Order: sequence, then structure tokens, then C-alpha cells
Amino acid sequence: LVAANQRRVFDKIIRQNMAYFSGHHSAEFVGRLNFGTSSASNVLNQIANAAGRDLLSLVGLIGVMIYQDPLMSVFAFVGGPLAILSMRKIIRRGRDIVRTQFGGSLLILETMQETIQGIKVVKAFTMEERLRKRMFDSIAQVEAASNKLASVANRNSPVMETLGGLSIALILFYGGYRVLKLGEAPGQFISFIAAFLLAYEPAKRLSRLNIDVSNALVGVRILFDLIDTPDTEPANENKPPLDVTEGEIAFEKVSFRYRANEPVLDGMSFTANARKLTALVGPSGGGKTTIFNMILRFYDPESGRMVIDGIDASTRSRQSLREQIAYVGQDAYLFNGTIRDNIAFGRDGVGEEQIIAAAKAAYAHDFIMSFPKGYDATVGEHGGNLSAGQRQRVSIARAFVRDTPIILLDEATASLDTESERRIQEALARLSEGRTTIAIAHRLNTITHADKILVVEGGWIAEQGRHADLLRKGGRYAHLYRIQFRDDGDARPREAAADHEISAEM
Repeated sequence: LVAANQRRVFDKIIRQNMAYFSGHHSAEFVGRLNFGTSSASNVLNQIANAAGRDLLSLVGLIGVMIYQDPLMSVFAFVGGPLAILSMRKIIRRGRDIVRTQFGGSLLILETMQETIQGIKVVKAFTMEERLRKRMFDSIAQVEAASNKLASVANRNSPVMETLGGLSIALILFYGGYRVLKLGEAPGQFISFIAAFLLAYEPAKRLSRLNIDVSNALVGVRILFDLIDTPDTEPANENKPPLDVTEGEIAFEKVSFRYRANEPVLDGMSFTANARKLTALVGPSGGGKTTIFNMILRFYDPESGRMVIDGIDASTRSRQSLREQIAYVGQDAYLFNGTIRDNIAFGRDGVGEEQIIAAAKAAYAHDFIMSFPKGYDATVGEHGGNLSAGQRQRVSIARAFVRDTPIILLDEATASLDTESERRIQEALARLSEGRTTIAIAHRLNTITHADKILVVEGGWIAEQGRHADLLRKGGRYAHLYRIQFRDDGDARPREAAADHEISAEM
């Protein structure tokens, strides 16, 4: 059961789009899975044990009581409705407490995850006491909820004892009256009392089981709230695959917004020519990253369309589109495993020779072989065992292995030292040869010989052209260029630089 639910949860998660994940903390998925599967196991175990022991005993003894004396059975069951009403109240209260308990458990997971992942920041900013208080407050919340849940559940016992005593008193009064006044034989009365007393303990255990199962079902509901979430990005879209032949990408009056009344792209139109380098520049928040999100179809336009080789991308499957794209970001994400595994993630079935060739093309082979285990060296969580430059080169090697007609480069050298940047510039130049490449760049000296530069500002293309032409035009690009190179002591745009600077995003 646990394994089946784990598979269902993972399948459900990977069939959601990016908008879904932006509204949920990653710890929530782990919390729902752990809490829900544990609750489901408890429910099954409790029901299985009770069915084989208490339920059969109770049903049999009730049958004996009714067979012996139906009228006296009415007195025996007089406390039943009151017991049910009491249990319903306890169950409702317990469900609310379980939800509070789950919320506190999520806060514990979130705090633990964020503390470990951000431990450098935690220590650098001396945040230990603040996070300790946050963690201890969450633990106290869960502890208080657990104690309250136990207290509420334990209220069932005195209620059952009281109602059981009331039923016994009525049975003794009525049965004694019949024996003493009506002259009935005491043997039948004694056997009825014996059956009632034997049935009392299973009934009490089953009432407690009802409460425990109801509380556990809240956890199961928490799990199935996730499992029952509609797929926002189905695995099978029933759309034909996209076959990229040239790799020309065009935006035609594309508009999009993440939040209402805040347009990010506003009727944007441009063309990234096939097998050419197109650079996206401009101030932060202008829409450059959103363009990449559109190309990868993490999001679809609200209006307008994205066209690849003359085909509306929305009419083709997302999976086939993404299989035609290699992405290299500023923060190279590596999975916990070996260097070989991380490079091989680029494409299924890749061989050892292809992995090594990709690493050499990305200028990663030499540093990989400097490790005692070479390609079998583990990169650690998020690639923490490697430097930023090494992680980036492994990421580029992964893109080489993918061997796609479209390359997306998102500030791939922004946070590197000069030597690492030079090596990665050369690797990116190799990667981009003969492929449609779109690069986001804030350092304008890295894209001066791009075939086309698009200045993205306010959700639309403010201007476009080649580096030298845009400088002569004296518009937004020239302004950005002057500001960026003012510290060089020469504020005048240097058009000749376009022919001599190496492109990091090529």
C-alpha cells in the first residue's frame, strides 16, 4: 500500500505545470506523502485486527442476547444512541485537531529543509536563534495538538463506562423484577447478564477504534487531496509530436501574466532565426525569463501564439517540444549522484564514449579526471561537492549529450570568475554551432556579435538589431551599453568591440 501510494503521488506531481508548483512549498509534498501513507497503514491494521477479534465477538454476543430475551436487549442497548452522539462529537473535534497537527508538521519540515539548504546564509547572518525559535514553536504546536488529540480521544472511555453502567442498572432492575415478582427462572437472566458483560469490552474497544480510524482517515484525505488533484500537464496530451527541422522560433503578439492586472508580456512579437544566435537583454523584470518559460511551454500564452518552424506549438505535445531543447541556466542544477549520471541525464541510452566526448567539449574532462573516482565521483546534494564553474561545465556537458536543435542559455556565465567564464564561453560557443540559440544576458560584452539582439523592456521588444547598428541608433541598447561600461573610463560606445569580443552565450 505504501509503495503504491508513493508511486501515485510521484506520478501526480510530475503531471503538474509550473504554476502549480509556484503555489506550494516543496516540503508539503513530502509531508502529505509521509502523513497520508502512515495514516492509511494504521487504518488498515486497526480494521484488520478489530474485524478478526472484536467485531465478530460483538456481533455473536448481541445475537445471543437478542435470542435469549429481545425485550431485555432493548434495555441493554438504551445507551447506544447516546454513545453514538458522543462519538460523533469527539470525532469532529478530533478531525480538527489532526488538521492542526498536520499543519504544524509541515512547518517543521519546511523549517528543517530551508535551514539545511540555506545553512551558509543561516550562519553568515547569525539566524540560528531565529530559526530555532521557529522550529521549537512548530514542535510545540504539534506536541500540543497531539496531547489534545489524546485527551479528546480518551473522553470516550468515561462516556462508555457511564453508559455501560446505566445499561447494566436498567438490566438488573428489569431482570430482577421479572425474577422476584414474576417468578421467572434466574438462569436465563444470569446468562443474559454474562453475554452483555462479555459484549461490553469489544463494544468499548470498537468505539475507540471508530475514533482512531476517523482521525487516521483525515490523514488519508490529506494524501488523496494531492492524488485527486487534476493533472494540469497530462503525460498524454493526445497531440501529435513536434518535429523541429530548422528551429526558427517566432512570437506573434504574445501576451501573458502571472497575476491579474500585471501583464508580463504585452503583445510581444519577434523572430529568432534558425541556426542563429539571438540575445535577450534589458532590465530585470522586463520579461526575458518569461520568454524562456513560453518557449519551454511551462506556461502558454493568454493570447497570441508561439510558432516553431511555422507550426503553432500549442497544437503539438509539450514533451516532444522539450525533447528538442537543451537548457543551460545560471544556477546549474545537479542531481545527487555521480558526474557520469548527471551528464547522462541529458538523453536516455547515452554511452560512455558520448559522455566523455561531451565532457571534453564542455572543458570538463580534465577536472573530472583529477578526482580519484573520475566520472564516478559523487557531486553531492545540488552539486555541493563541485565549484560553481565545475557545476556549470557539467551542465553544459549534459546539454552536449542532449544534442538538440534549440539551445536556451540563461545567464550561463553570470556568477563565474574570469578563468571559469573564459572556459565556459568557449564551451558554449561549441555547443551553439549550427543550432538555434537564444541567450539571456545582462553582461552586454558577452553578446556583442549575436546575429540579433532584442531589448526586452516592459513586456515588449523596445528595439532589435545587431550590436553595431543598435549603438549607432543611440536608443535603449546604446544607453544600457554606456551605463555598463562607464567604469572603463570611456563612456563612448565602442562599436569595434563587436568584432573582437568572445560571446559567452553564443
